[in-house]
Amino acid sequence: MELILLTTDINAPVQKCFDLSRNIDLHQQSMQQAKEKAIDGKTCGLIELGESVTWLARHFGCSFRMTNQITVMEKPFRFIDEMTRGPFKSLRHLHQFNARDNFTEMIDVFEFEAPFGFLGWIAEKTYLKYYMRRLLVKRNHFIKAIAEKP
Repeated sequence: MELILLTTDINAPVQKCFDLSRNIDLHQQSMQQAKEKAIDGKTCGLIELGESVTWLARHFGCSFRMTNQITVMEKPFRFIDEMTRGPFKSLRHLHQFNARDNFTEMIDVFEFEAPFGFLGWIAEKTYLKYYMRRLLVKRNHFIKAIAEKP
């Protein structure tokens, strides 16, 4: 299992950052290069506790479907989405939001495990962790840019 930990400081209120992070429309905009599209479940707006979304995306030249469910939500400080169906053996993403003096500290704790045993482990170590981290950083920069607009 791999772990990615990211911290992003955003000059915006915690509620705004929380809502942008669970906004399906914004997610699709931020992941246009992978042509991510919500195709089932909650397909637009703000996802809530217990709701699921199925994504269709293109990564590594292949199309993937992945269904994630919001399993924990403590507004406006954290939520967790977990893969219920998809290409990973497991995937869990904690989104944490801490209100600081004049900004929000957004923390991502992203845990995943590739399928295929030893071959999956090699993929995690050689490329997959780097690739997933890059996607998360790009998404966070997109959220930051939207949140900080006057």
